[in-house]
Amino acid sequence: MQTIDFELEGDYVELNMLLKLSGLCDSGGAGKKLVAGGTVSVDGAVELRKTHKVRAGQIVQLGDVEIRVLAEQE
Repeated sequence: MQTIDFELEGDYVELNMLLKLSGLCDSGGAGKKLVAGGTVSVDGAVELRKTHKVRAGQIVQLGDVEIRVLAEQE
């Protein structure tokens, strides 16, 4: 399994944008399609809300890729 550490800027990032910013898709629209397809989970549960607010400490999984969302380093 591949793990990506994503440093959060601000309080949250929308799920579709997290997929884009992590390099797992080319656009926010492509991210929305992945989420709508039921292939993305947040903290182990399938998430179908495309603009779900992902916060520091949460883990997002798409296939064999895991994104760990980290708090912004100051």
